Amino acid sequence: MKHVVSISIGSSRRNHKVTMDINDEKVIIERIGTDGDIQMAIRLIRELDGKVDAFGMGGIDVYLNAGKARYRIKDALPIMEAAKITPMVDGSGLKMSLERQVPGFINDNVEKIQGKSVFIIPGIDRYGMAEGFQNLGCDLVLGDLMVALGINIPIKSLKMLDRIASVIAPIACRLPFEMLYPTGKEQNKEISKAGKIDKYFCEADIIAGDFHYIRHYMPCGMQGKMVVTNTVTVEDSEWLRRCGVRILITSTPNMEGRSFGTNVIEAMLVALIGKDINEITAEDYLRVLKEINFKPRVEYFGSENACFAEK
Repeated sequence: MKHVVSISIGSSRRNHKVTMDINDEKVIIERIGTDGDIQMAIRLIRELDGKVDAFGMGGIDVYLNAGKARYRIKDALPIMEAAKITPMVDGSGLKMSLERQVPGFINDNVEKIQGKSVFIIPGIDRYGMAEGFQNLGCDLVLGDLMVALGINIPIKSLKMLDRIASVIAPIACRLPFEMLYPTGKEQNKEISKAGKIDKYFCEADIIAGDFHYIRHYMPCGMQGKMVVTNTVTVEDSEWLRRCGVRILITSTPNMEGRSFGTNVIEAMLVALIGKDINEITAEDYLRVLKEINFKPRVEYFGSENACFAEK
């Protein structure tokens, strides 16, 4: 039996636990949120270290990747370093391998999306996915400046994102993480009604990226839209349906009503592969994903969706 635990600084309301049979092996997959409390996350990791097979680091990444550059997030290091025995991953390995393949999966198995317009919010957190869309000839609009600095300027290529990240990311990664990303109870807040970036949602055929940002910024009236994201609960799926979204695709499958984050799935793969974490390659991840027939979740909501407004 394998036991995988994601310790997240996100909301405890999104906790989930499933037991699955994978390749004839029982695997317990668990997510524990600390409501933004980094010290509590460190304590939990120390308590479980050596008692579980792999940790996922949820709600925060160790690195942000843009092109060939990698930027280290200061607040993530104490969490990572709390694990002395059990291997820990933040999901970045899968974001750059698995998520790069998701647009191709959509194009080959769901519907043709070549040349479609895609609004990704933000691109630096979903760089592999953005590359996949770009490789299909999609028109990209990246919302990094909108969510990071509140500047209503679209970034229209990964090359431009790389240049901007080289200036902003080294400074941003040294800031307290809650200034960069919603953590804990902030993840449960209702969507923003400011409307400053509504037009980018409305003009896009596909809305992609981190679900918490989508939840915060996406306006009502998204009839006909495709959302490509991850880490959604039953309640999140229902919210998207009621907003008018036509189809939801997550890079990880539906596990008893929940699509787990990439950190959880990467931790599961580390436990199944059984190698030293430093020896595991992207090819190892993809090989095991193929062996277990791991596919993105595709959920159709239909055209009868009723739009509603949250106050």
